[in-house]
Amino acid sequence: MTPSQAASRLTTQAVGGAARRPMPRQSSAARLAGVLNATLYATARAATRNVGLAITLSILASLCGLQALALLRAPAAWLPSAINVTLPAGDSITLGQRELAAPQTDRNHLSLRRDASGRWLLRNLSASNHVVLLRDGAEQRMGSIAMQDLQRVQIDGAVFEIRAANADQVTFTRDGHEWRYDGATLYRDGRQQANCPESRLASKALAAWNGIMPMTIARPLTFGGNLYCDNRLGLAQVTPGAAQISRINGRVQLSAGNADGDRAAVLVTGAGKQTDLRNQEASLAGVNAIMVGHTRLQITTSGNQLKLQPSRHVKLFAEPELKQQEQVSWQWQQRALWSGGHADTLCTGIALCLACIGVSAITRCASSAHPAAALAESAGGHRASQAASSRVERVAGGSILLAAAGMLALGLIALIAQRAGYAPGAACSLLLAASALLLWIALPGRLTLATAAGAVLLAAGLLAQLELGLGAPESSWLRYYQKSAAMLAIGAGLGGLLRLWAQHQAARGIHLQQRTIEWILALFAAVALAALAAQVLWGDETGVFDLQPVELAKLALTALTAHCLALRFHWHSGPQRLTDHGTRWLQLIGPALLFLALLGLALVQVDDFSPLILLLVWSTGIGLAYAVAAGNRPLAAVLVGGALLAVGAVVYLRVVGTDDLIRWGFYADRFLVWLNPAEHPHTGQQLLLGARAIGDGGWLGADHWFGLRTLGQTAGSAVQIPAVQDDFAASFFLNRHGLLGGLLLWAVQAAFLTGIMLAALQAHRSGAAARHFRHAWLGRFRYFALCGGGAFVLAHFLLSWGTNLAIFPIMGQPMSFLSAGGSHLLFFLCPLLTFVAISTEGV
Repeated sequence: MTPSQAASRLTTQAVGGAARRPMPRQSSAARLAGVLNATLYATARAATRNVGLAITLSILASLCGLQALALLRAPAAWLPSAINVTLPAGDSITLGQRELAAPQTDRNHLSLRRDASGRWLLRNLSASNHVVLLRDGAEQRMGSIAMQDLQRVQIDGAVFEIRAANADQVTFTRDGHEWRYDGATLYRDGRQQANCPESRLASKALAAWNGIMPMTIARPLTFGGNLYCDNRLGLAQVTPGAAQISRINGRVQLSAGNADGDRAAVLVTGAGKQTDLRNQEASLAGVNAIMVGHTRLQITTSGNQLKLQPSRHVKLFAEPELKQQEQVSWQWQQRALWSGGHADTLCTGIALCLACIGVSAITRCASSAHPAAALAESAGGHRASQAASSRVERVAGGSILLAAAGMLALGLIALIAQRAGYAPGAACSLLLAASALLLWIALPGRLTLATAAGAVLLAAGLLAQLELGLGAPESSWLRYYQKSAAMLAIGAGLGGLLRLWAQHQAARGIHLQQRTIEWILALFAAVALAALAAQVLWGDETGVFDLQPVELAKLALTALTAHCLALRFHWHSGPQRLTDHGTRWLQLIGPALLFLALLGLALVQVDDFSPLILLLVWSTGIGLAYAVAAGNRPLAAVLVGGALLAVGAVVYLRVVGTDDLIRWGFYADRFLVWLNPAEHPHTGQQLLLGARAIGDGGWLGADHWFGLRTLGQTAGSAVQIPAVQDDFAASFFLNRHGLLGGLLLWAVQAAFLTGIMLAALQAHRSGAAARHFRHAWLGRFRYFALCGGGAFVLAHFLLSWGTNLAIFPIMGQPMSFLSAGGSHLLFFLCPLLTFVAISTEGV
């Protein structure tokens, strides 16, 4: 044995003996101090090794601190908790915006009366805003009546005799003609009417669907005008829209004229009496609440006093003093920012989630820094080291799993409470959002540029939404911030659980079969199509059930297309017979083409061409991704040339303009407003107000301190921009934080897109270098899915900035991360961030 070997053996024996020798017992304080020292040392080492993590946490802490500062600086605001109206029998009073504290109402909106017997009666005085009565969950819209309760209808001078009517359809006669309306289609003498001359393609397709399919899409029947076509029943000397019949809440109802009509007399005869729907008076007996404008008022009566409790869209006041009529008195309450519905439950759950996140972080950091592992390794205790490492991973993994599940539950509680009218306080929503961001960063895995930039963009968007909610003169504006916080918690919880499951499966070497993946994608497409169908059947342009199925459809479209393109590169590894080859082609590309066609049809029905621009940018991005993967330079050149041509067309229209746009109909209006907004002050209101807000902001913000002086204060005139929380959120951000703040936001957005592209290129290299079919497919699937998701985000950025800065005509699309788009956040951004994180961990 050489001298060096002998010295090494003696050293090993000495270390082994020291490891086996029992350690002296330490006090609890000493052990706690040791753990804290080890944790701090591990945290310092982690921050030193990962400068990006330290920078990301610092930025997130600063943005969340600004939100807390905004809450602390928010001035006191007051609103009525109850409105008491005192009326003796036989008296009446007129109520409006001032008395009801309802911003979206007329100055004289309601006529409230007590008859001689003491009954409370209500009449709607507004010609443009409806009033809805709620009785035990059922809604009754004033100025309307169910057709099954009528025998005769008179609109101006035209009299219609009701022959048969039920909840589904109505049949009536006039001048020897029989008319039948089933809630979707009007039939004249048993035949469906022809389309109107000016009907658009979507309207014609909808009429054809209703005439053929058993499941119809509700469309109203309108009276007035000189044409018998589509769902119009012409009446001489009567303005179109003087009255309408529609299917509302499962019943066919007749309503008085709309705001654009001439409010012609609509006389109905039923139950032996005649009523004019314009002056319909309803009893408040059994009514639980009324909806006036967007304000909900709970109703309770006691003798000669009626009590109204406003909620949702209530006007805020700086002082609890306001002179009212003698019969009206208010009970004041202060706006609650630090308390709200289920606050104790949410705060307790947030504390438990933070504790779980802390246990996971401390365990991992302490295990990486504790010298016992290295000592055991050097002493030959490899099995003991592995066992200790396994225990640490189980503790850390279990803690972060509980944190993700708890965050998902808390987000659901907050969202359900808000929908039920018991929204959590703004401070509670701040804690929930900050905890969700911390969970996203604390999840095991490598922190990438896309993940870090996405978290920063989320925090910046929440700050802008909180500023808007605190600065608006209504109580309802905070709901955007509260909803975004709840959606973020749900998305972070679901995404965290999915990431942990993917890591667990990868560690065990378990992978989904190709057929299983295809079934999952097919199910995903079916769910998205069903959601789109629900929007067509029961919703409108704003969505259905307060959700936007289009966001889920974009994600499904991207996943299906990525799967088909990934398989396209392994075309020759399948069947070689021509018949099987053709069948395989239809199986692979058919679902993506079908889904694209259906999605395009659903988007074209919207009175806006922004969905077409989104699809165009997405298609260009996917095409470029395919050209790069296939090495197809001519295709790439064509796509780049098309993009440059589109940019040139926008510049030409902006600089030169043209009078020929008038021939284009509806879409020409948006171009004309864009080119000359001053000549269209009504339709160009968004553009003009947005430009004024950006000009007031300048380079340093409206307060010349990047918005720091105005944190939590009034939002000024910027809140008057239509859809400022969605389409024109960027205008408010530039007004509050200036163009320099906008440049910083652009830099973070560019970093996010760059991170997605880097992850996509890494996935492409992994797929190209793979020698196994599954690995190659997975790499290319990730590549195309990331490119498609990044293309959609880029399209949202381009459309939103272009709209706010008047680069493009006005188009309604939210800005990703910044706008208060709950569906866009939950159904698109959170899944995209989750997929980016999983993709970068697996390559």
